[in-house]
Amino acid sequence: MRTAVFSTKAYDRQFLQAANVPPHVHELTFLEARLTLQTAPLAAGYRAVCAFVNDVLDAATLSQLANEGVQLIALRCAGFNQVDLHAAQRHGLCVVRVPAYSPHAVAEHTVGLMLALNRKLHRAYARVREGNFSLEGLLGWDLHGQTAGIVGTGRIGCVVARILHGFGLRVLAHDLAPSPELEALGVQYVPLAELLRSSDIVTLHCPLLPDTHHLINAQTVQQMKPGVMLINTSRGALIDTQAVIQALKSGHIGCLGLDVYEEEEDLFFEDLSNQVIQDDVFTRLLTFPNVLITAHQAFFTRNALEAIARQTMRNLSCFERGEPFDPHVEVTPQRLRK
Repeated sequence: MRTAVFSTKAYDRQFLQAANVPPHVHELTFLEARLTLQTAPLAAGYRAVCAFVNDVLDAATLSQLANEGVQLIALRCAGFNQVDLHAAQRHGLCVVRVPAYSPHAVAEHTVGLMLALNRKLHRAYARVREGNFSLEGLLGWDLHGQTAGIVGTGRIGCVVARILHGFGLRVLAHDLAPSPELEALGVQYVPLAELLRSSDIVTLHCPLLPDTHHLINAQTVQQMKPGVMLINTSRGALIDTQAVIQALKSGHIGCLGLDVYEEEEDLFFEDLSNQVIQDDVFTRLLTFPNVLITAHQAFFTRNALEAIARQTMRNLSCFERGEPFDPHVEVTPQRLRK
């Protein structure tokens, strides 16, 4: 099936081509451009487009894609908040995703941010390279015996909980559907307010939905312990960045680890090292010594990229053959099977 692959990097091409072998052989055209209303005409004549987290799949773009003859939106990611699902349904577009690729990749990166912030590894690394071997300002604390609050215990949140439990932390969780596995492990499910009030570390692993947009805001920040560590490796807009900046300035948030940012689409996945970053809010975050930001790389392991590529090829093949998708893959009803 002819598929236009947007937002392509060298690693996307490498892993998608490696997975595009019998029985999944498709005609893939790799495009570096992000998918937007302006670039949607590049999909003319293609039955499918393959998109990533920061592609713009709003109503206008989906209308243009439908006009160009596109029938399938194949997301090579788990989240689908970037897609206007109502518009996709109106235009008869099928939207599929990769619901699970490597929860361990994101979970391990999450814990890595915790460790680096606590022991100030990023600052220690920079000091030693400059010949500064002083330990002043690098004091951390034992994670063992602390309380971690996990907001969202899907696949990733569950792995984070097991890792932190192994470190000897008390683990609290908040989710509409508690995990019996975690409860058996001793994880305690509590209301969000109680989790925020009791946790030394708060880590976000819930999807971005209207109800979770700016879940962390000025009001919920005040419910947290003074000096709390806040981690977000889920979706950037779970956090009201301006509110968090104010809490960092006051010291109410002790340290912040981000792998996502609510306005990341014009920043992440690109080399802007020779440019002046125009996002004043983001550059303000970079001034804090107790903030550690990675550029949406939590998923970025060989295992995850292989799994994403395999599932993406499987999704294309299922659509082309009119076969049912794996559970949890399809996020809109199919209208255009042939």
